Amino acid sequence: MAATLIVIFAAVALFAACALVLMIVAGQRSPLQARLDALRVQSGTAGDIEPSDTRRVQDLFALATRPLAPFRSWLKSNDEELSYRLALAGFRKKEDADTFLSLKLVAPIIGMMLATFAPAHEILLYALLLGVAAFFAPDLFLFYKINDYKARIGRGLPDALDLLVICMEAGLGIDQAVLRIASEIAPVHPELTEELLIICREQRAGKPRLDAWRSMAGRVDLEAVSQFVAMLVQTERLGTPIAHALSQFADSLRTSRLMKAEEHAAKTTVKLIFPLTLFIFPAIFVVLLGPGILAIMKTLEELDR
Repeated sequence: MAATLIVIFAAVALFAACALVLMIVAGQRSPLQARLDALRVQSGTAGDIEPSDTRRVQDLFALATRPLAPFRSWLKSNDEELSYRLALAGFRKKEDADTFLSLKLVAPIIGMMLATFAPAHEILLYALLLGVAAFFAPDLFLFYKINDYKARIGRGLPDALDLLVICMEAGLGIDQAVLRIASEIAPVHPELTEELLIICREQRAGKPRLDAWRSMAGRVDLEAVSQFVAMLVQTERLGTPIAHALSQFADSLRTSRLMKAEEHAAKTTVKLIFPLTLFIFPAIFVVLLGPGILAIMKTLEELDR
């Protein structure tokens, strides 16, 4: 039975290698697609597209996993919130869902192939464990990316609001200020830049300003963004000067970020207890008490004589 599984997995690995070679040979982008990407970069929408290498790898992977389309459709129908979860992680293209589902289908096969390196009498157990772990690995990665995406936007929001206050006090409107800030913070906070550019495009398409900001709050699902949108709604309804309200909100957000930093610093002492107890203190005890213990043992041996 083990020999049969090894032969099957070897055949699958050979097929995957041949498919990869064929994809690399046939996966060159057309001159038309390359020209379109160059025009997008020149028009200032470079943040809206992925790097060409990433897109090419994704296209090759989609080509290799095209036979898995019926299984992807079945998984997608049983996971209605998949697109929303991918959007929270910053993956908003249509092919991102197919790539994620293809990974969930291919990863268990790779895990079972790795189980062939286990001892022959335990290959079934390792195949089961690695297959299950590999099936849920994309979900764990997506959960990590969601938290990381939110954290990156949360770190960039106070700086963006400070720049927004400066731009509006200099005489720019909020829409022009958002567009200017998106271009300024692009090298440092690309995730927040992408969200701001989406707001600008939605407003150009005719969507009201508050609805565009509400859409961002729904996409990001971050408390600070939701509070910012609520502040914009309040200033719009009450007629409060938006620059003053933005200044107050930026100060509160900066204070909140400082308090979180102090909280993490205060937790450092508690977190250091475990590495100190498990790794550092034993080494110190060996260095300090080791010579004394050896001297005592030598003295006891001499007394026994």
